Amino acid sequence: MAEVKHSSLVKPTLQTPFHIDFSWWKQNDRDWRVHLRSLLCLEHQEAFVAIDQAEKVDWVDPVTAEVQKVDGLQHVLLSHCAQEEDFLDSRTALTEAIFRLFMKNGNTPMSVGEIAEKLERKPIPILRTLSGGRVYRGVRPVLD
Repeated sequence: MAEVKHSSLVKPTLQTPFHIDFSWWKQNDRDWRVHLRSLLCLEHQEAFVAIDQAEKVDWVDPVTAEVQKVDGLQHVLLSHCAQEEDFLDSRTALTEAIFRLFMKNGNTPMSVGEIAEKLERKPIPILRTLSGGRVYRGVRPVLD
């Protein structure tokens, strides 16, 4: 996964791409791994009982074919559990729905318009939520 720069001085628009900044999340939420574990499907909840939670696995970037070491828990969530049909539904609270959408989408950056379209929600409340002073679940703007 490519390194991405961030800034709190960015004033997001409807076209600003966002993604989950896992480095921010790790620095600001002591229980980030607990939350990720709670999102695992039943099959992987059982599998991760016997695995070191910080274990790294090889991941091949589908665009560049570059092999990188990634967090095993993040990898199984992105590649399997988030793809399950019941991972995200219309009753999910907005900030959690945005987070889960990025997990389901492989954490590929998306604009507020794209997020709104995929979640079938209005873009302005999403923009207000993501551009406010608080960062929810590490979802932040992506800077080139």
